[in-house]
Amino acid sequence: MSGAGGDPIISVVPAAFRCECAARSGAECFIVEATMPHLDRSALRARLIRAGLYVVTDDRHPPEERLRIVDLALAAGARVVQLRDKRSPGRALLKEALALRELCERYDALLIVNDRVDVARGAEAHGVHVGQDDLPVEVARAILGDDALVGVSASYVEEAVAAELAGADYVGFGAMYATDTKPDAEFAGPALLRTVRQRVKLPLVAIGGITLDRVPEVMAAGADLVAVVSAVFGSPDPAEATRRLLATIEA
Repeated sequence: MSGAGGDPIISVVPAAFRCECAARSGAECFIVEATMPHLDRSALRARLIRAGLYVVTDDRHPPEERLRIVDLALAAGARVVQLRDKRSPGRALLKEALALRELCERYDALLIVNDRVDVARGAEAHGVHVGQDDLPVEVARAILGDDALVGVSASYVEEAVAAELAGADYVGFGAMYATDTKPDAEFAGPALLRTVRQRVKLPLVAIGGITLDRVPEVMAAGADLVAVVSAVFGSPDPAEATRRLLATIEA
């Protein structure tokens, strides 16, 4: 059972359907039995806001290196990690998500999976982050359960407002600045973030090209959290970079 490009579909189904699925399909079918732990979404959202820093993995690094850097960032105080990987197939992504979940459990941190609701479900992540072209909020929540976090990307005021109306838990707003990790990202900027802050009550995660020296401007514009990729993954000292980012956010 394969998706586009031959990527195996990760199905989260009761065990009773395992044999039936295998019998019907001659292709690879990767089934994950997952029992989501009880989560209190309001408590998760409070933990999200308190974190201040939202670390997003860089898919230009191999998985082993990503795990090493995430471990350093968590040890330095980061408490939210998003697994973002647009390149790896589903099986490899799930393997990494499970390893990240173990790391996050060790540090009492939140794990969010970008785009792949099936991987988030299989890895028992705390939530998923979806874009404008991904699954709608209500579908993601139906798969993950009512207590998991669902974040939504937005680049315009109307998209942020729509995300709130759809029941999202937070909005990832950007790009704040030009960014090499997502060169096709639509530019939003701190000025538009200020407008969104006036229209939306949800927690706002600013993302896109945010460096240490840009953190004060983004926080002043109304961000609750700052999401970074290169500021941690591109640093020769990810732990020190994390500590400096947290100190600036909390200042």
